[in-house]
Amino acid sequence: MRILLFGANGQVGWELQRSLSSLGELSALGHAEGDLEQPVQPRILAARPDVIVNAAAYTAVDQAETDGARAQRINAGAVAEMAEAAAALGALLVHYSTDYVFDGAKDGPYVESDPTGPLGVYGRSKLDGEAAIRATPGCAHFIFRTSWVYALRGRNFARTIVQRARTMERLQVVADTRGVPTSAELIADITALAIRAARAPGAGAAATRANAGGTYHLVPSGATTWHAYAVYLIETLRAAGVAIRVAPEHIVPVPASTFPAPARRPLNSLLDNARLAAHLGLHLPDWQLHVRRLADGLARELT
Repeated sequence: MRILLFGANGQVGWELQRSLSSLGELSALGHAEGDLEQPVQPRILAARPDVIVNAAAYTAVDQAETDGARAQRINAGAVAEMAEAAAALGALLVHYSTDYVFDGAKDGPYVESDPTGPLGVYGRSKLDGEAAIRATPGCAHFIFRTSWVYALRGRNFARTIVQRARTMERLQVVADTRGVPTSAELIADITALAIRAARAPGAGAAATRANAGGTYHLVPSGATTWHAYAVYLIETLRAAGVAIRVAPEHIVPVPASTFPAPARRPLNSLLDNARLAAHLGLHLPDWQLHVRRLADGLARELT
């Protein structure tokens, strides 16, 4: 199996290099080799992969409000080219989307069939990328919507909180936004399982399309808030002996309005993972499991 990976140096892409390498011949493209602002279809057609995995994206949510053309090109235009190339080659396309395609007004977790309603440019560009894939005839695909992504590598909420907690005595963290922290490690492992199931040995393009099945919410189980997530992470690190200046009781819950930003965020980012669990025949772990694994990695790094 030949696999072509875009976005190899990002949080998810880095973990995908590990999880996908056992499936076949992996070509991993970073920004320099896989710039989505440039035409991508010729590179895909020349490589003739069996699987295309797109972990590259424009993710600067606030900047997108004034940089919409670039966000649209990377998150939708380039994705449309990938879908066309995948259809032409009979390849499987794996693409990652986001909780930001929803407006956050629903009371409970979003399922895949719920109406979308992005609040900003970033969410609209990601939704347009989804639509481009679905509109491409003959494109076998997985669209994995995920949320609150973190990893030991790269910039993310968890690393920012830990950095501040080591130097500050009091933190304010948003408590009225609900979601599911999702580890890049989990995303990568589930992606490999899904590809293996869809591209069984000897399976042709028709079988791959039948086994792929469209859009899924790829998040762990459970629910939390940014504040509860931060408290859990800091408590876990303190228990592991990491020098943390702020006490958990001094991590103060505040509303999202405390931190005004150019782009609106959904207050409810909960995604229901039941469809994916049923498709793969597994139970997705609770969100705390991989946060503890992150804490273990941070403890080794910081002690």
